[in-house]
Amino acid sequence: MKATITIQNLKCGGCAATIEKNISKLPYIEGVEIDLETSVVSFNYETEADRNAVETTLERLGYPSVGSQNGMLSKAKSFVSCATGKLSS
Repeated sequence: MKATITIQNLKCGGCAATIEKNISKLPYIEGVEIDLETSVVSFNYETEADRNAVETTLERLGYPSVGSQNGMLSKAKSFVSCATGKLSS
């Protein structure tokens, strides 16, 4: 199945690199694509548990889905994830 999730705090290619790297490591997740302009993450998954694992990973990295709480902690996490992605690219 294919899912698309619109996320918060996506700013640049560094953010996208971190997201793609971490989500691609999850079992049963393939075809990860990130659209910087629309802040959409799309991917293929097998079960609803797999989809939920992606959302949990996004939140852990500081990129909660639109409609989820986006406090200072999420914003700080996304800043660190962004910097990490820039350094590893």
